[in-house]
Formats: sequence, structure tokens, C-alpha cells
Amino acid sequence: MENTNPLQVGVLADSSMLTGPHERRKAMLKRVADADLDYVFVADHISFYTGFGMDGLIQAATAAALEPTLGIHLGVYLLALRHPVPVARQIASLCESAPGRLVLGVGIGGEDRHEIEICGVDPSTRGRRTNECLEIVRGLLSGEPIDFSGEFFELHQALIRPAPDPAVPFLIGGRSDAAIRRTGRFGDGWLGVWCSPRRYAEVISQIKEHAQEANRKAVRWQHGLQIWVGIDSDRNSARARLAAQMESMYKIPFERFEKYSPYGSAEEVADFLRPYVAAGAQHLNLMAVTSSSEEAVERCAEIKARLLDS
Repeated sequence: MENTNPLQVGVLADSSMLTGPHERRKAMLKRVADADLDYVFVADHISFYTGFGMDGLIQAATAAALEPTLGIHLGVYLLALRHPVPVARQIASLCESAPGRLVLGVGIGGEDRHEIEICGVDPSTRGRRTNECLEIVRGLLSGEPIDFSGEFFELHQALIRPAPDPAVPFLIGGRSDAAIRRTGRFGDGWLGVWCSPRRYAEVISQIKEHAQEANRKAVRWQHGLQIWVGIDSDRNSARARLAAQMESMYKIPFERFEKYSPYGSAEEVADFLRPYVAAGAQHLNLMAVTSSSEEAVERCAEIKARLLDS
């Protein structure tokens, strides 16, 4: 069964929305809602390179409490670094106060292996641990008791209630073959990154095949794309600002990302994104780099309007 939901566009919940004076945070999130954007999304890192990080579920709960109308997406949560039972409780608790508003992106983390190691997890096991965690968390969020015996976890009659209603969609991030198989087995959609529209369409087709092999026949697919964008009427300024931000974050030259990181006016960015929407992207997580947080909200709203008009 295909998803018939319309295109949804969200903007990164930056520090102006999640830290600092309470009234400013509320005002910024209300600005997102008033701009007709569908959601904000938050990230998740324990200790990324220089100790930088944020707890994705705590930030999701913060944003949900500050603005009651917006959806909250998490892209992506490093599930393998946590025990799945308390994570299931956190998700269930968040959904009690914000039912139907959470979309959970899950990934294994790839750029900083040290972040994985300091959590006591062997980086080489991340994929297998994530698979077990996904099976456990999804089982627990059904509201039924589960038994589980795996390589990393042993559970007997584990139970989390109340079950979220409606159920939480899980989008699986990652570009590897293992991530694509993981999406077919456990996900409600793929959260793509660093790929071409052609590759995006290929992956969606492969995911359906893996889902069929796993005997999953009635998935309501909700595929997404998480993408950095630089927005400015001056294309050179947009590139310079985007390059500086991404190089600061990833410690890698911008040229490695440039092919898949559009910059320029809102119209140019919308033109870049249009083929991904045609390929099947229904959720666009825009990590917008502009002159200000307020400008990011307005320009992302313009991008959404242009995409819907096409």
C-alpha cells in the first residue's frame, strides 16, 4: 500500500528554537508553524568530534512542548548506543504528550567512530546492534509483551504500555546495502542523504524488494531526504556560508559534499530538490544555512511553496 500523504517540508530546530530565553524559543517555533512548514527536525549525537552533541529525544520533547501544532522528526537517532527498552519507554512517554507528531529516523552513525567507542560499543557491531534494537523497540511499541534472544540483548516478557496511538513511523538512514536491507526489514521509509535523484529512486525500489522478502506486504511507505542547503540571493555568498558550516561540522572539505548540497536562491534550491520529490521523497528535512534563523524559516517556506506549485 502506497503512502498518499502530500509532500511535507521541515526545517532544522536550531539553537534559537531549543536553547536560550524561553519566549524566544516559543516565538521561533511559532514562526515555523505560521510559515506553513510541517515540522521541525532534531539531530542526535553523544560526543561528535570535539564533544559536540545533543540528545535527540530530549530535544524532540522540548520542541513538542513549546509548539503544540508542529510535527517533530528525529534525524537520525543513534539507537545502537542505547538500551532499547528505556528508549521504547522514552518514545511512548513522548507520544503520550504529543500523539501522532513524532517521526523517528534511525541511523548507525558513520563519521566519528570514537563517538561509538566511548559509549562502550564496538563500531563494527553497530549495524547488527541497530537491527536488534529496531526489532525490540518496534515490538515493545506494539504494547504487547515480547521475548527476545539475540547477539546483544536477552529479554523475557518485556512490556511497555501504553502503546503510541497512532504508531510512530521509523525512517532508516544510511546509504550502504545493509542500511537499505534494514529499511526493508524494519522501516516505514528511507531517510536518504548524499545521493542523486536516480540513486534515490533505485533505493526505494530495492527497499520494496527487501520488504517483500521479509514478508512485509502492507507498508505505508514514508520516504524522506535530509539535505544541507545554502540559501541567499547571491549564489557565491550562499556557497561560502554553507561550505563554512559543513566543514566546521564534518571536518571534511566542502567539495566532498558539494554535488549533493545545493546553494543559491530559494528558487534554485527548489529546482534542485524537485527531481527527488518526483523520485518519491515525501519528507524533506532542510538543514538551511542562511543569514539568520528567521531567514532560514522564511526561505524554507518559500521552497515548499515552489515545490507544491510545480
